[in-house]
Parts: sequence; structure tokens; C-alpha cells
Amino acid sequence: MSDMNNNNMAENKNVNTEVQETEEEVLQTVTESEETVDEVAEETASEEAPKKSLIDEEEGDVLKATVVKETSAKKTKKSKKKKDDEEEAYHKPLIKRRKPNRSIAGDLFLYLFLILVAVLMFFPIIYAVESALKPLDELYKFPPRIFAQNPTLDNFSDLFVTMSKSWVSFSRYIFNTVFITGVGTAGHLIFASMAAFVLAKYDFPGGKTFFKIVTVAMMFTGYVTGIPNYIIMSKFHMIDTYWAIIIPAFAFPMGLFLMKQFMEGLPTSLIEAAKIDGANEWTVFSRIVMPNVKPAWLTMIIFSVQALWNNPASTVIYSEEMKTLPFAMQQIQAGGIARTGEAAAVLVVLMIVPIAIFIFSESQILETMASSGLKD
Repeated sequence: MSDMNNNNMAENKNVNTEVQETEEEVLQTVTESEETVDEVAEETASEEAPKKSLIDEEEGDVLKATVVKETSAKKTKKSKKKKDDEEEAYHKPLIKRRKPNRSIAGDLFLYLFLILVAVLMFFPIIYAVESALKPLDELYKFPPRIFAQNPTLDNFSDLFVTMSKSWVSFSRYIFNTVFITGVGTAGHLIFASMAAFVLAKYDFPGGKTFFKIVTVAMMFTGYVTGIPNYIIMSKFHMIDTYWAIIIPAFAFPMGLFLMKQFMEGLPTSLIEAAKIDGANEWTVFSRIVMPNVKPAWLTMIIFSVQALWNNPASTVIYSEEMKTLPFAMQQIQAGGIARTGEAAAVLVVLMIVPIAIFIFSESQILETMASSGLKD
């Protein structure tokens, strides 16, 4: 009995020992697994650390690039706005508009007044055209009427018939007038522009005195300068030639005055920049100065054309083949009562060219007049 108990106890002891050894083995395996997991985790962490740093660096580069892009966009927008402001300041109107503080009644009165003035200014042109369309009996009707009751073009047809019967053809008169007007205007434009450029942008002895002489010369009319011009032209043997009218036209003081006053408003830095780039005086004058003073020389052309187109030149040209159209028209107007209708047609023919040139260049004239006395 005791032997059986001893055997059982020995077996139980062996079982406990085996169980204990199994538990120790399992515990050791678990410990080794944990160590393996920790090593794998450390290796993974060590491998992911550079990746994470690379990702952080890439994110930093992207963020930096975004900030740089936004900064450059802001700078571009700012520079564009600055450029727009400079262009707006450069192209700002010469005369600033101010907001009127008048009432509606004041605006209405002002518009009515301007309309009345416009009608008064336009009335002579309307009356001249209507007179050219009237038959002879309506021209002498009393009280006179503004508008023709029976409009006709007989006055213009009679005018051309009369001109065709003259010693010199009508086309010859037109050629003389167009040639004198064209050459005289072109020469006046060239000489006055070059003289104005020198007076406006260069300081030289006697420059101010010369400009004062030009200003004083504007007070004298053609009747005052007629005799000196005739004496000078006769000394150069230019009487009874086109040059007796063309050469004095080169020296009209009004054109020089307008060009000089307008050129003074040009920035001197613009001319200096062109010279730094290697431009000579003629390049500066022809490609920089003249395009920027276009309103001034268009105004000068209008004044010159009006003066030469309406110049009969009867005091310096004697040959009938060289006489101008205004002189021939004046001879028709002097024909008496029978040519009253033709005289009205003559007036319309003579005023067509100056009025047409003025209409096409009206805005340029207003700009020149508004800025001719202004300086920066």
C-alpha cells in the first residue's frame, strides 16, 4: 500500500516537473518572440525614420515652393498694379473732370445755352449752303428766307460753265491752289517743327529772344507784312512764281508757337533715354518727338491750309496760268447781279476743304489748345 502511494507520488512529481519544464519552455519562447518583435520593430522604425524624414523634407519643399509661388504671385500682382497705375498716370487726361455740383435745372440751362451757341455758330454755314441752292429770284426776295423754297443746282452748273469758258481751264486753277497749299504746308510743318524742337529742348544764346520775336510777330496781319514780303521776294526775283507764296508760308509764327509750347510738355528724360540707346538727333526728332506731338502738327496743318487755300495771291502772281482758285472765284463774284447765284456757289466751293479738314481734326485741335500753355 505504501509502495503504491510512493509510486503515485513519484509519478505526480514527474508530471509536475514536466509541466514546469513545459511552462518554462513556453515562457522562454514567448520571451524570444517578444525580443524578436522588438528587434523587428526597431529595425522597422530605423528603416521608416529616413523615409519619414524624406517625407517631411518633401512636404517642407512643397510648402516652401507654395510660399515662394504665392509670394511671387503677390509681387507680380503688385508690380502689375504699379505698372497699371503708372500707365493710368501717364495717360491721364490733360484736363481733369470734376463732378458737377449743379442741380438738374442748372444742367438743363447749360445744355440749352450750348445748343443756342452751336446754332449761332453753325448758322453762317447753313445760310451759305442754302443760298447756293436758291434760284436767282429767291436770292433777292425780301424779307430773305433762310431755306430755299425751290432748291436747285443751277448755280453750280453755271459756275462750271463759266469757268470752262475762261482763258485758263478750271483744272489749272485747282492744280495751282493744291500745289501751293501742299508744298507750303509741308515746308511750314518741317521748318516750324525743327525750330520748335530746338527752342523747347535746348538752351542756347539768343533762344529766348528769338521766341519773343516770334510771339510779337503773331500780332501782325498779312496786310502789315505784305509790303516787306513783296520787297524781299522781288530782291530774290521770285515775283510771279509759286515761291512768292510758298516761302513766306514756311515762316508762319502761329505754327512755331504752337509746336514749341506743345514740345515743352514732352519729358526730357524720354529724349535722353533715346540718346543713351544710340539715337542721333534726327532719329529722336522724327521717331520720338513728332509722333508724340501729333495733335500740335495736325492743328498747324489746319491753320496753314486755311491760310494758303484762301490766298488769292493777286499781289505777287500776275500770270493767269499761275493764279489760284480763290482769285478766279473772286473774278466771278465781281460779275454783278447776274452772277449772284454763282457767287454763292463759289463761297461753298471755297469753304469745303477747310471745313472738312477741321471736322476730321477737331479733337486734335482741342487737345492742342488745352495743353499749349501747360508745363510739367
